Amino acid sequence: MKIAILGRKKYTANYETYLKLLPATPITTLTPSELSGCHALILPGGGDITPAFFGENNTESKDIDTELDILQFQALEYAIRHGMPILGICKGMQLINVAFGGTITQNLSTSDMHRYVQGDQYHSTIILEGSCLYELYGKSLQVNSAHHQGIKTLGKNLQAIQWCPEDGCIEGIVHDFLPILGLQWHPERLIHTASSLDGKTILRLLSAWIHASQFPLPAGYRL
Repeated sequence: MKIAILGRKKYTANYETYLKLLPATPITTLTPSELSGCHALILPGGGDITPAFFGENNTESKDIDTELDILQFQALEYAIRHGMPILGICKGMQLINVAFGGTITQNLSTSDMHRYVQGDQYHSTIILEGSCLYELYGKSLQVNSAHHQGIKTLGKNLQAIQWCPEDGCIEGIVHDFLPILGLQWHPERLIHTASSLDGKTILRLLSAWIHASQFPLPAGYRL
């Protein structure tokens, strides 16, 4: 199978290596039309989203790449319209949230426990019972963290299914009826000695969605 990564290739090596565990052929591109023929879309981590896209001025956002944001929004819309499963990681999760009308906290008051400090930090999370992540991992797990922003308000038809119990930061979201999963953590670069979490489990979920029936948009649904 082929899985598209909408990102700049110099930053996507970890994601390409990760997808080969499926096994799958990663297609890293900056051209949304190249998603044609792919079976799923990855929206990778990176800098912060341009705040104008969620109706704010820039106060504490960093490493903004507005051109990339636009291309990722276009790729997300393409994937939704074609019933493709979507996995958003870190910035990718936040971009999904913004695309559905949600907002972002530009700097968490608890960012010191989440941000990248000479490597990922690790912290506990709790998972919503009955959710797809609960079925994979149970009610709690330790995850890796490398961000200073987080979801403020959820977008339309999105549900939070994973949180950090210490500050309530949302760590995982799903769409109500589309095959969309967002993770604030990084399954593609887990250090197994620091976490009991197996990042390959997420790939098994993505693969199951790919091999399931199509996910057409309901009649009258507007993006």
